[in-house]
Amino acid sequence: MSSDTAKHHELLSVLKEARGKADGSFEQAVTDAFEHVFEHLDRLNTHVSAGGPEGEERPLKPDESPTLR
Repeated sequence: MSSDTAKHHELLSVLKEARGKADGSFEQAVTDAFEHVFEHLDRLNTHVSAGGPEGEERPLKPDESPTLR
């Protein structure tokens, strides 16, 4: 299992365990999960497909919007 998949399972497990607790653990689990999601989005926004038959990736230009495509 890839480390990223393991991380996803861990985040889900912690979220499920923290449900209904009033000790702040659920809020922390949600924050941790969103931080991981934002890491994924940051990686996706760093490289976008140039399209075409080759489908190569290229870095964003300095003035280019980081909107996912």
